[in-house]
Amino acid sequence: MTSGGTGTPGGRDGERRSTLPPSTGRSAALGAAAVLAALLALPQVAAGRLPGRLATHWSGGGPDGSMPFWAATLGPAALWTALALSLALTARTLGASMRRLWYATVLPAGGVLLIGAQASIVHANLDRADWRDADGVGLDVAFVLLAAAAAGVLGHLAARRTAAPPDAPAGAPAADPASGPHLALPDGERFAWLSRTVNPWLRLTAAVSGTAAAALAIAAAAGLAGGLWAAVAPLAVVALATLGCSAVQAVVSPQGLEVSFGPFGWPVRRWPLGQIESARAEDRTPAQVGGWGYRLSGPGTTVMLRGGSCLVVHPRTGAEFAVSLDDAERGAALLNSLVARRSSDD
Repeated sequence: MTSGGTGTPGGRDGERRSTLPPSTGRSAALGAAAVLAALLALPQVAAGRLPGRLATHWSGGGPDGSMPFWAATLGPAALWTALALSLALTARTLGASMRRLWYATVLPAGGVLLIGAQASIVHANLDRADWRDADGVGLDVAFVLLAAAAAGVLGHLAARRTAAPPDAPAGAPAADPASGPHLALPDGERFAWLSRTVNPWLRLTAAVSGTAAAALAIAAAAGLAGGLWAAVAPLAVVALATLGCSAVQAVVSPQGLEVSFGPFGWPVRRWPLGQIESARAEDRTPAQVGGWGYRLSGPGTTVMLRGGSCLVVHPRTGAEFAVSLDDAERGAALLNSLVARRSSDD
């Protein structure tokens, strides 16, 4: 397993640095390939139930334009390929954060739009002897447009969440055997620390199961096989659960510790400074905590996305909480220092 996160050193409040995970380009390429495969597969799956020409344009509630089967199959795929290549070329001229936003917004919206349009065309022409007898697509078009807009908005929100992490205090943490590492914090200055870890294999599992669920749902909605609905729900649950455990982000600030999960930063667990006894960095492995993801075991709760350094929080009440993060020692040092500062102020 590898980590996609980073603890970013910085300075005072107001200064920010942005990072782009190295997996962004690979994720975009895999997503583009999955959409292309779906666009090509949808007509092929229903080829035996479609006419030689497919209605592809509607006006006044009825079809008024058509294409040969091969053109209706390859046309959307060619359009998608052109869109993906144009986006990749345009993104090369943008900064890292803006590039991530473009990928996360345009690719999901465009993919959902074209797949939805292809599914609508297949559904309208299904079991028709002639394209002129195809069903209308009014409601389908409205649903597809809403779904595409939602996909773009969700992708944009997910990308913005990790585009610009806050600062962490500079300087090396000093060891304190009694209560963990500490940092010397100048009076009157406020600091924050952020680290994020991504497990690409869990994310890939979520993408595969989610794509399979979406493909089966689209096929079932297009009328290809009603029995496919039974497999959609289990695959969707696996996709959502795995996606929620595929990434974790921790922020240490004067408000305490906040740990958020998944690409949208939800759900969130928070510990105010007054509820924290101490923090430390500790190496843990999946074998020690019982596997990957959100684990409940003897040491307490561990969010295990990759073996190695973990930020371990010892609350005043309840079991310990650990999360696998880069730069965990610096996060623990800042958290201990903030806890100590709060105790001295009380």
